[in-house]
Amino acid sequence: MGEPRLSFDLDKLPRGGPRASRLDRCLQTDRQEFLDRDDVPYRIKGSVIRSLDRMGERWRLHEKFAELALEQVAGTPSPKILELGSGHGGLSRKLLQLHPRAEVVITDVEPESVARIRDSDLGSHPRATVKIEDATAIDAPDGTYDLVVFAQSFHHLPPRLASKVIGEGTRVAKKFLIIDLLRPPSLVLLAGLPMFLPIAAITQGLPTAHDGFISMLRAYSPAAFRALAKAADPDIKLWTRTDGLQQVVVASKLV
Repeated sequence: MGEPRLSFDLDKLPRGGPRASRLDRCLQTDRQEFLDRDDVPYRIKGSVIRSLDRMGERWRLHEKFAELALEQVAGTPSPKILELGSGHGGLSRKLLQLHPRAEVVITDVEPESVARIRDSDLGSHPRATVKIEDATAIDAPDGTYDLVVFAQSFHHLPPRLASKVIGEGTRVAKKFLIIDLLRPPSLVLLAGLPMFLPIAAITQGLPTAHDGFISMLRAYSPAAFRALAKAADPDIKLWTRTDGLQQVVVASKLV
């Protein structure tokens, strides 16, 4: 099947969606986070990942995200779940704790992150598999998993790759759950940015503040998610909702 005909340029899709305002388009960036740059040593990337893991524990985000994921497989006795972009393994660890029969494949594209997860308790867990995986080309047959989950990392992807990930997630699983930063209205984002950087730098450190600032500018809106899904496959159904400061997206090719 060829690429669907689109009324917008996928490579230039604004983070606020095809009809984003001029102000919203100004409040986005192509600048990469430290986590995405090949020229940044892992000691800096690792400090960001550890900071995110600590925030996940302190604010109970790992547990919250795991509960959101398990809602999607509530009727499945022994769900097979794939986590993309795991980073630190916190979400997968909580999934395994909360569901006694879940099987979880824990993946990341960063080899060092995968090695560290494999060296942790998750590497020897009987219901866990840890491996390197490219979210844009998942090494699995169609329908392998009950659920694919991608938490707090989707905004790292430029539009064309983001669309590919939606296509791959809905290909290998019945449902694809994306949990990511909420993109607020333009004026709210504009007002919040000057306050975020100094507060984050003091509380989380400069590398995490740097990446968090960029993340806010790269977050996709619901309209952008719908456009990305349409570009991947017009048959993909998409549901979005907000949960606090998070955006929850469920994509599926099943009616």
